[in-house]
Amino acid sequence: MGTNDDSGPPVTTLRVGMIGYAFMGQAHSAAWRDVNPVYADLPVSVQLTALCGRSTEMVTAAARQYGWSRAETDWRAVVEAEDIDIVDISTPGDTHAEIAIAALRAGKHVLCEKPMANTVEEAERMAAVAAESPGLVAMVGFTYRRVPAVTFLRHLVQSGRFGRLRHVRAVYLQDWLADADAPWTWRLDKDKAGSGALGDIGAHIVDMAAYVTGQHITRLVADTETFVTERPLSDDDGTGEVTVDDTASFLARLDGGAVATFEASRFATGRKNGLRLELNGSKASAVFELERPNELMFYETDAPAAEQGFRRILVTEKTHPYFDVWWPPGHTIGYQQPFTHQAHDFIRAVIDATPASPDFADGLRVQRVLDAVQRSTETGAWVELPAPEAKGATKRKPRRGVLRRKGK
Repeated sequence: MGTNDDSGPPVTTLRVGMIGYAFMGQAHSAAWRDVNPVYADLPVSVQLTALCGRSTEMVTAAARQYGWSRAETDWRAVVEAEDIDIVDISTPGDTHAEIAIAALRAGKHVLCEKPMANTVEEAERMAAVAAESPGLVAMVGFTYRRVPAVTFLRHLVQSGRFGRLRHVRAVYLQDWLADADAPWTWRLDKDKAGSGALGDIGAHIVDMAAYVTGQHITRLVADTETFVTERPLSDDDGTGEVTVDDTASFLARLDGGAVATFEASRFATGRKNGLRLELNGSKASAVFELERPNELMFYETDAPAAEQGFRRILVTEKTHPYFDVWWPPGHTIGYQQPFTHQAHDFIRAVIDATPASPDFADGLRVQRVLDAVQRSTETGAWVELPAPEAKGATKRKPRRGVLRRKGK
């Protein structure tokens, strides 16, 4: 069942069941498949055991393509299976809470794609069950935390290089919906997706800003807009109503004193995957852009006046986060590799009995921000957010010896 127990034989494999096989399913499949070849120090091997989707034909084809041992069409069969240790949830947001809670109660470790849920109430239930499940890892897939340049930027902030942080500017721009005739998808249905650009890509920058700066939003004022309210259905049978935002922006205050702005849009013509984070402090500034993922632009005030300006840091050295398992210095990595870093960190949390990061409490904090944005849009007023709860300093129940599988 994937629990830490000294009564059974040592665990040499961790068996993954993944629910969902589309875009994120493909990325997660590659990560589970690559994690052992990349991280040779892992004392367990990962087995791609079961892939689940609603269409027998499509999920069977995906399982064959991505390297999964079998295909399923009922997620409950995956959650309840004796030969599954980890449940990876890559489905639309309206299913996250039910699947994650069932998996945790079945004794499975859980990796859940972002946003963690569609509502605060769902996220609260998920976080509560995770907190009541000692020995189980429950992680949210905010993968951009594991881009080496982002992790390195966090280290620079923690080391005091920025002095007093004053400004945070976080933007995530895409244009895949800019064409008003682009077909309707489930991502445009509030019941399925919870929100539009706000949750789909805005959740990433909310989490990234908190992760990098260590500061959390205390209050915000927001506005959203839906530019196209109906779109053609893919089967040419009429149109579908768009019930989510196309763009969301908000001004926020952080608990460390910084002022922050956030913008997420899927209508930014010409922007394919334009995530950008800029920090301004009393001693330094930095810019990260996802379309140049191996670089940071960094500025420090103590340079001589004749030499001041932003300089490029190429984040590819063996001493940079995550790069010790990759190529020689200067040889870059891309979009897929942070998913492999995520799989590795998840597995290490399982076998070392250490807390997940980001965990379901982190996912709940982001969900509360998304909810506050929607409430502020409705009222036009500032919305206050609760202070983040302090996380316990203790680890989960320590494991003696090696990871063991109960009752086998």
